[in-house]
Amino acid sequence: MTTLVTTETKLSDIIIHEPATLAVLNRFGIALGVGDKTVADVCRERCLDPTFFVTILNTYIHHDYFPERVLSSFSAATIIGYLTKTNVYYERFQIPNIERHFQLLISKSDPQNTNLALMQRFFGEVKQELLRRIADDRDRWFPEVIALERKAKVAGDATIKDFDEGPDTIEDKLNDLINMFVIHLSGDYDLNLGHAVLFSLFSLRNDIAQNNRIRNRILRPLAATLTLHQHS
Repeated sequence: MTTLVTTETKLSDIIIHEPATLAVLNRFGIALGVGDKTVADVCRERCLDPTFFVTILNTYIHHDYFPERVLSSFSAATIIGYLTKTNVYYERFQIPNIERHFQLLISKSDPQNTNLALMQRFFGEVKQELLRRIADDRDRWFPEVIALERKAKVAGDATIKDFDEGPDTIEDKLNDLINMFVIHLSGDYDLNLGHAVLFSLFSLRNDIAQNNRIRNRILRPLAATLTLHQHS
């Protein structure tokens, strides 16, 4: 879409023009069959914060749109709630979808095509790194940030510092894998399945890139601020 989503935008128009937003809508419990409802209608029916909903959609659709002041006005619990649903979507839908397509692609391709086996193993490494990050979010980082926001007593602040150490390489590795498909894929393989794997990798890469902006530019600074307040 060339214009920003507002509360008066029809949800059907968003889906038709930006089908990738189906992944975001899923996280808010919204399925197909939206009729002529506007964003305001859907938010009212589902008790969603319309400002947060619109902000997330516009952040997802428009790469240059990132209203830090607006996003930072939401509670850590609200942001974490969305990121938690995002992680669940990765685990239950996007990762299994890529694996299914990968397996089908290999089963219908030349068994001597070593490129595909290598790429599948590389995706396995990316998957494990993403799952480790999801587990860390679920078991360590997210609970501590929420506890800090509630002004609960937390034993030290090592969790947040530990989380911030080291680069997040998931985006870079997905870019490497996409480049391998585009540049180095060789041998006899099913073209349609090859495209299916590539498109699903693009979808995961773009999704992670958008959500990393929220994690790194909003939630991490918010967590650091909460930690300072806790010890002031």
